[in-house]
Amino acid sequence: MNNTGLNFNLQKNSITDFCRFGWLRKTEFIIKVLILISFLTAKNLYAEDWPSWRGPTGQGISQEKNLPLNWNKNGTNILWKEKLPGQEEKNRQDQNQSSPIIIKNKIFISASFWREGIEASKEHPEHHVACFDLFDGKKLWDTIVKAGPWKFSDLRGGYTAPTPTSDGQQIYVVFGSSVIIALDLEGKILWRTEIIPFDFDVAIGSSPIVTGNSVILQCDGTRKSSRIIAFDKNSGKIQWEKKRPQNDFSHSTPTLVKIGVKEQLLVAASNALQGIDPTDGTILWSCAGKGDTASPVMNKNIVYMDSGRGGSGIAVDPSGQGDVSKSHLKWKIPQIPEGLSSPIIFGDFLYRSHNPGILSCRNLNDGSVVFSERLQDISTLSTPFVTTEGYIYFASAGKTFILKAGPKFELISINDLGDLSPSSPAVSQGRIVIKGKQYLYCIGSKP
Repeated sequence: MNNTGLNFNLQKNSITDFCRFGWLRKTEFIIKVLILISFLTAKNLYAEDWPSWRGPTGQGISQEKNLPLNWNKNGTNILWKEKLPGQEEKNRQDQNQSSPIIIKNKIFISASFWREGIEASKEHPEHHVACFDLFDGKKLWDTIVKAGPWKFSDLRGGYTAPTPTSDGQQIYVVFGSSVIIALDLEGKILWRTEIIPFDFDVAIGSSPIVTGNSVILQCDGTRKSSRIIAFDKNSGKIQWEKKRPQNDFSHSTPTLVKIGVKEQLLVAASNALQGIDPTDGTILWSCAGKGDTASPVMNKNIVYMDSGRGGSGIAVDPSGQGDVSKSHLKWKIPQIPEGLSSPIIFGDFLYRSHNPGILSCRNLNDGSVVFSERLQDISTLSTPFVTTEGYIYFASAGKTFILKAGPKFELISINDLGDLSPSSPAVSQGRIVIKGKQYLYCIGSKP
């Protein structure tokens, strides 16, 4: 800016001259800057990141608006698709169970695959963490991670079940070979820690979560080795480790919520739903029940959990202390079918997909069935998300079913990509990112 208007003698010029020259120009500049800052701030608030399993709340709730309701494998509203790591290899075997996360307009995924000629039962697969640009799909980097100590004899669970997480500065990834690593946003490995012992079931299914300076992982396993571990997010060293010998294996990911003024981890253990202090692993309250694959959900001071393997489902008031199995149990479902995905809550309704291709809606206040509908080929592995506009996306790279939330069954659309995998979607900047078995897809409204 030209400073001529500012270089004058205030004693000789009038207030009118002052305003006419520097002050007016400076004021106009400041106003423009403030308007720009307000615009950028509002934009950033609208376009939230998707930093972990089930998004910023851990419960599959998206603040994004005007997401597309229709797409297909022929290209409708498919902004781009890119091959996943290993897809260039002939006769490779791969495992791409984990879900994508989105940080600062970058997509981060984990993947594992065996190159041609390598026996999966005898060797670790290559572990990869890769980054893609959200807007054009360009692969920005692909980092190979040294495998951990656990070599599978049973490949049912997979080496790449846990979903990465992030604090916005670093990416934290767990692989089934029993190793956790941290990378910066440019793909540089910052630390690597092996998880020992590795007395898990057939795999590690729990995803890490970040709170404060800790990366927390539920490590419930067999042979009374169950524990919850907090790793220092900057060094990978163990901050604390809470042993849980009374719990058998579980593949569930805890949900971080606020009860009153304090944070709690809602943990689906093999024999109970638990509220746990995230600063040291202390069990604050516990209600008898069975958990395993599904993550707990909460709304209106009601927490719901089931195992995902079938059996009972329970709803609990999380405000108690100690054993609340009788005092704070709100309602119980004696028997529900298997469905390995997690449920979702919107308003007064709880939605759950389960075998054989059934979608049920229950009243959150008493557990009564509102409706139950058969949806052919709905994924009971991928976990849904819901928008604040009230659209529920049971989304996968196979068939996606979109419903309008509420007490009436209202199916909006069915969209098929034909690339089914267990991965769940991530949402940011008006785009839905879905990881299939072969490709990474970005879905958004085309002009």
